[in-house]
Amino acid sequence: MTQAARQLVFDLPHRSALEREDFIVSASNETAICSIDAWPDWPHPSLVVSGPAGSGKSHLASVWQQRANAEVVAADRLTVGRATELAVQRAIVVEDADRGIGSEQELFHLMNLAREQGISLLITGRAPPGEWTIALPDLRSRLRACPVVALGEPDENLLLAVLVKLLHDRQLPATPAAVSYLARHLDRSMGAALDVVTEIDRLLWDKPSEITRDVARRALAAIGKSGDDE
Repeated sequence: MTQAARQLVFDLPHRSALEREDFIVSASNETAICSIDAWPDWPHPSLVVSGPAGSGKSHLASVWQQRANAEVVAADRLTVGRATELAVQRAIVVEDADRGIGSEQELFHLMNLAREQGISLLITGRAPPGEWTIALPDLRSRLRACPVVALGEPDENLLLAVLVKLLHDRQLPATPAAVSYLARHLDRSMGAALDVVTEIDRLLWDKPSEITRDVARRALAAIGKSGDDE
């Protein structure tokens, strides 16, 4: 097969599995998923989900979006007039509020509308609201009053389970030793797990075989991780 054909195959996106049953529960995320599952019986109209990159915030937001039929908006797109437009929905996801908010006054307005009109609001960020840079005092106070659930970095058991699931999703059989080897040498993040599985898929797509420790070592090297045992 030509290099051009290989590149075309490599560029095909892999659909992430973002259903509720695809969310693997462990000690690092149990509180967050329980809070999502508790909707619509939330004690407060707004809920903040925080966690580092790759911890599963987008997956969790997608689970709730589907369950609540929610509208999704990036926080930096929350510009003047947007809150009134969004308020026709009964559920709204505001993503990545820690990375910048288009209009702080508009988010404050949206949170007021949520409280007044019975709208459910899910807000995500890499850190809890107390660590966000917010200039508007009223918004800062309102966010800090919201319930916050945190997603931690995956523990070893969760990382193993995520690797097994990602490999299964791509129909990539692996020996238990290879999966354990990957987990031992990867950073404990969902992003790292996805990166190494994507690389394994690239290595084996034109000559499928069981994933061995040698394949795992090559994939780790390709993403800049050492697979050398100490």
